[in-house]
Amino acid sequence: MSAGDRPGLLPVEEALAKLMSLAESAPITEVERVALADADGRVLAAPLIAGLDLPPWANSAMDGYALCLAEWRGEPMAVSQRIQAGSAPKPLQPGSCARIFTGAPLPAGADTVEMQENVEVDGVGRVRFREPLKLGQNVRPQGQETRVGDHVLPAGTRLGPIELGLAASLGMAELQVRRRPRVAVVSTGDELVEPGLPLGPGQIYNSNRRLLITWLQRLGCAVVDGGILADDLAQTRAALSALSDVDLILSTGGVSVGEADFLGVALREEGELTLWKLAIKPGKPLTFGQFRGVPVLGLPGNPASTLVTFGLLARPYLLRRLGVQRVEPLGFAMPAGFTWSKPGKRREYLRARLEGGRVVPYPNQSSGVLRSAAWAEGIAEVLEGSTLVEGDSLRFIPLSEILG
Repeated sequence: MSAGDRPGLLPVEEALAKLMSLAESAPITEVERVALADADGRVLAAPLIAGLDLPPWANSAMDGYALCLAEWRGEPMAVSQRIQAGSAPKPLQPGSCARIFTGAPLPAGADTVEMQENVEVDGVGRVRFREPLKLGQNVRPQGQETRVGDHVLPAGTRLGPIELGLAASLGMAELQVRRRPRVAVVSTGDELVEPGLPLGPGQIYNSNRRLLITWLQRLGCAVVDGGILADDLAQTRAALSALSDVDLILSTGGVSVGEADFLGVALREEGELTLWKLAIKPGKPLTFGQFRGVPVLGLPGNPASTLVTFGLLARPYLLRRLGVQRVEPLGFAMPAGFTWSKPGKRREYLRARLEGGRVVPYPNQSSGVLRSAAWAEGIAEVLEGSTLVEGDSLRFIPLSEILG
């Protein structure tokens, strides 16, 4: 039975599992080396392996005085040298201590550092330690963070500021990453007009194109702008045929059962329809298939539906094709600040934000209202068949978890 003939609606978890399987069957495996400065948002193609110990030598965690604890008998100690970060210390003279600063290497023979706040310096420059000392205190040992050969980050890691900082600390100037996914964005419908042009009768401005192109660029994709597909089957086929060199065709609109939904017709006649219609609100008419071997993901045309389905389904699909394993957004259990009295047959995702520690939805949850998402801080998940009273727990997904 094909997806188009399947009775009922596909549950969200089942749809996501199917998309993950499809993504893993078509991985983007090509690799390129990029400079560290150009690697933000990219995905590691090989493990990041430490080529040096971090820190490379034992160093001081404090401004203070370094000594060999076994040589201290409670008496004041002479200061034999001054060690700043970036300098090469001499071995510690027996019976002495060294003035040392944060990050500076410990001299050979020293094993303990006392912070400067806990010492007194007498009139001839000797140091008296006022507190009991513990072996190794305030010392960062060599290799505390990494050892040579450690697998610091696994392949499939999506790189951000922290990961790039870690790579820099290991002296990496370049990284091996998966190439950027090539994604074509197409919109469907004669009613759509690009911003800046005059509106004709019955026309609206195309918000989904800008939403998706910006989002895909944040994900590190190379975007091909496929423009607006006219409501014509022959033109739809021709436009799709021209996009044969991309990894994914991402469309909005034109995938339900209306007479003018020519994208769905093209997939059925010249490709394969794998997923069709989900038990989700907003976003029921999501479609996944292939057109002449090129994967096609058809999102609903209403902007809030586009937002929800791209964030929860399309984004994980693209990341998994790059080898990323943790692709689902983190959600948090939060108390509801509203009542939900009518259980629905579909899982609902409400544009919402936190007020007074509780989840409050935007008053108008129409799938055509993108303003609701600009007001919101996240998406509240209401499970199918459930009701809520104020204070009940529900899952809240911050928009920051899906927009980056």
